[in-house]
Amino acid sequence: MEIEEIRKIYKSLEQLVLILMLIALPIFGMIYLYYNSGNLDWGLPELPDFLNGILSGAGTALLLVQYLLFHRKLKESFKKEELLDKVKVYAKATKERFYILFISSLVATLGLLFYGNPYFIILFAGTLVFFSLAKPTPDRLGRLMKLKKADRDIIHQASRPE
Repeated sequence: MEIEEIRKIYKSLEQLVLILMLIALPIFGMIYLYYNSGNLDWGLPELPDFLNGILSGAGTALLLVQYLLFHRKLKESFKKEELLDKVKVYAKATKERFYILFISSLVATLGLLFYGNPYFIILFAGTLVFFSLAKPTPDRLGRLMKLKKADRDIIHQASRPE
């Protein structure tokens, strides 16, 4: 049945988002505490300064790229007729988006660890904003895919626990 397949896709997306956040947050939190303590020494090597710029530029570019790629891929769902096909396109685009956000969080973490540049804290905060704003919800799916009322109801029903 269509609703069962949508339910499985929705649950897997929710799990992916939570797992990626559960990995990214503690790692960054530990590095942030290390950065703020000022008296710990992990004996990290000195990296060239140009890598600081590369990391901050890459992190910023990743945030921009994930947004643009997601919306470009989401346009493919407008060409689909079946709700399940639309949800599959959305799921694929969302997974790619969250993998890019996870990489962005790792870039911010590494940048803060090696350079102590406060920009990486801002970069991680921006990544967290996208993590929370892009989290799949039934309303977001309906709005982004421009679904009809009947299809929105199916998505709502599929998102409810069994």
